[in-house]
Amino acid sequence: MAEFTPAGLRVLRAVAATGSLTAAAASLGYTQSAVSRQMAALEAAAGHALVERRRHGVLLTGAGRMLLRRAVRVLDELDDAVAELADPSAPAGPVRLGAFPAALAGAVPAALASLPAGVVVTVREGTTPTLVRAVRAGTVDLAVVAQAAPFRPPDAESPPLRLTRLREGELHVAVGPDHPLAGRDAVEVAELEHEVWVTSRSDAGDALLGAWPGLRERPDVRYVVRDWLAKIRLVEAGLAVTTVPGDLVDRASRVRVLAVRGEPREARRVLLARRQDGPGHPGADAVAAALRRAFA
Repeated sequence: MAEFTPAGLRVLRAVAATGSLTAAAASLGYTQSAVSRQMAALEAAAGHALVERRRHGVLLTGAGRMLLRRAVRVLDELDDAVAELADPSAPAGPVRLGAFPAALAGAVPAALASLPAGVVVTVREGTTPTLVRAVRAGTVDLAVVAQAAPFRPPDAESPPLRLTRLREGELHVAVGPDHPLAGRDAVEVAELEHEVWVTSRSDAGDALLGAWPGLRERPDVRYVVRDWLAKIRLVEAGLAVTTVPGDLVDRASRVRVLAVRGEPREARRVLLARRQDGPGHPGADAVAAALRRAFA
């Protein structure tokens, strides 16, 4: 009779966190065929299909999500047991924090710098969908994520994640210091119609993040980058403009941040996400409090 194994559960967790068998294999240092074999053995033990193949990767089925909730707790316990056996007197490992790029360029460093010396944090950058999967899979303890109106839950899975609002404000536009609009405090939506934009792509690869969402015409996107600093540098050089959370831009940057008037309004929330179940990391509450102070 097929049985669950820690290796199989780790594969399930990695697939849930990355949304892809290929990416899961890379994160674990396995070949894709090894991941496929582990998933097949896991499904045989479960008696159910655990993943559903999609165009842009895989999604967990209902049975897969149910098993993942148990797998995360089992793997956390196993990892804690290994750490305790190695050094029974050692403190818990680092708090694993995820954050989207603009937050890492803004308030997150100040929050981390304010922590007591005994609280150790590791940081992972990612888009909101990536970080939500990571929280679900237990590969991060906390995640700073972004949410656009109408502010629906970040996923439809159960139980819902614990969400704490850190900040809410309207989306702004960043222009270079020599841009014709740089001397203004605000701009009308219509004045953005013919701008050149620098954006990044969503996890699904189809949504452009950085062009004003309410434009009547298709935006002129000439630059698509991954790195937040690269975005800001292209704007500083006067090559493009981009959208930014107005109060999360590095104050050392030379970009000019403009409010946008007119409809539709584009509000954004910054949220702290964590799992509902399980005791969580003992240092996570201290990190959460520091984040609330830094974003307040």
